[in-house]
Amino acid sequence: MLVKLFAPESYYTDPRVPDIANGCGPGTGLGDWVIPDHIWGLSIVEACKIHDWMYFIGKTESDKEESDRVFLNNMLRIIDEYCGWSRFLNWFRRYRAVTYYNAVRDLGGPWFWNDKNHDEEFKPVAI
Repeated sequence: MLVKLFAPESYYTDPRVPDIANGCGPGTGLGDWVIPDHIWGLSIVEACKIHDWMYFIGKTESDKEESDRVFLNNMLRIIDEYCGWSRFLNWFRRYRAVTYYNAVRDLGGPWFWNDKNHDEEFKPVAI
């Protein structure tokens, strides 16, 4: 089964994607344990990679909000496509997907804005 996920065209064409998009969480040791790439045994890593990429290319608060909405939408698409035998389990998966979405929506700002403000863009302000 293949699930159709939303992603900007550059996700499929830009050679930097493998270096930028590492999946859910920070991509190292304990971080992968705290923020796993799976929701109750179902991989959401592709949704996480697309979200990473959209954070990287985004430039405005509106871009961040769109990235977060796409992330939730893609996770729900994965869950719906791989529903399998247990609708009960998928209720838990959907709940966890919303938890992931709430986390990036409310706490993802520092990661979105990381490396977007460069020294040449700062202007001195008299206080």
